[in-house]
Amino acid sequence: MSESALNGTTPRTLLISGSSGLIGRALAVRAQSEGYRVRTLVRRAAHNTSEFRWDPVAGLLDTAALRGVDAVVNLSGAPLNKLPWTGRYKKEIRQSRLDATGTLVQTMGRMDTPPATLLNASAVGYYGHRPGEKLMTSPARGTGFLADVCAEWEAAAQAAPPGVRVVTLRTGIVLSRTGGVLPLLERIARFGLAGPLGPGTQHWPWISLRDHVGAQLHLLRADVSGPVNLVGPEQVTAAQIVRAVATAVHRPYWLPAPRFALVGLLGDAARELLLSDQHVQARRLLESGYTFHDPSMTTLISGLYATR
Repeated sequence: MSESALNGTTPRTLLISGSSGLIGRALAVRAQSEGYRVRTLVRRAAHNTSEFRWDPVAGLLDTAALRGVDAVVNLSGAPLNKLPWTGRYKKEIRQSRLDATGTLVQTMGRMDTPPATLLNASAVGYYGHRPGEKLMTSPARGTGFLADVCAEWEAAAQAAPPGVRVVTLRTGIVLSRTGGVLPLLERIARFGLAGPLGPGTQHWPWISLRDHVGAQLHLLRADVSGPVNLVGPEQVTAAQIVRAVATAVHRPYWLPAPRFALVGLLGDAARELLLSDQHVQARRLLESGYTFHDPSMTTLISGLYATR
């Protein structure tokens, strides 16, 4: 970001792709409330002067969308919680991320003065299944479909023009009642079917929606580049999260879902979303000065259900 943008003498301008998703919508609202001028990329006709049409599949984006922009936040990508992952949908998961990131980076490359910062989504799937390891941001990537996708995705972002500060957001499970995995776990619990998923002892890196958005805005200002784990400071297991949801909706936690049944039903999605053990650490985010609003998973979930 330019110095003038940071010291508040001129409006700060932010361009968001993926603004119709759970995180993008929340980021746009929060950024505007904090004084940012927000632009969004859309695939339909623009409805106002803050919207700009693009076609990432065809690689089409007018540089006018990025002129005067201090930072770009790229959150575009087909959702991972759309199940099952057919072969066709796995191609869409990969290509949607590479198309969007490639289009943004190539458009920046055509500009004399591109935006100073690119925050690009990624995921803890980069690490793969890593039981027994504490994962900062230095370990080599893991194996599996998501690890491959995340590695390509981050490499596409790092191809931004020289001088652009690139931060890749390795995101854990975003806990919100308005989207993501929590509504699914809630439905399972309300039917009385909550219980251990596989062993239940696998670590699930998580973060509240409020902290995910807060961390992004913090990283726009922080002197940080490269990968950052967007996960909460508390390490919890799958069993602890599912049990917390069951408790919050006053339902039992008792019915195991064996690993073989989950894999038989969902294949790679079960292996890489539900059964992966990822003890991911928030160290870089904490060391950069971020303070979590929601450091406790159980307090967060109980609070989310107490307010509705």
